[in-house]
Amino acid sequence: MPHWLDLLPSHEKQKIRERCRSPEEYERLREKVKGPEDLEREMKVNESFASLSFQLETQPKLRESLKDQIRQDIEEYGIEKVLEVPLEAGEFEVLIEENPDTHEDQLVVAPEGNVSESIPIKPQFTEKYLAMFG
Repeated sequence: MPHWLDLLPSHEKQKIRERCRSPEEYERLREKVKGPEDLEREMKVNESFASLSFQLETQPKLRESLKDQIRQDIEEYGIEKVLEVPLEAGEFEVLIEENPDTHEDQLVVAPEGNVSESIPIKPQFTEKYLAMFG
């Protein structure tokens, strides 16, 4: 049975060989590889998000205390420091959603009502809330 590379035209094979040998391609592939420390850190963050997500679903008091903490931080630090995009005004819900760019979970606030947009919380505050409530 022929290998898939054997079925390609010779100019395509040459392109693949050159790309695989280029230092830029090697560096790009190397950046994608995660070490054990990175994987361990990522697993801890994912566990914290899973725990917090479960607690937010099952414990309404925890959801309210997290919302109160976010309100307090907005008053103390200002809305620009806590949220990626300022929230106009009013009440909000706290959710955990996947970041479309990095595909990692993140804490977001969504205005209450029929609003489909959510606003990400800045990473330093996300880490703070995970440590406090996760």
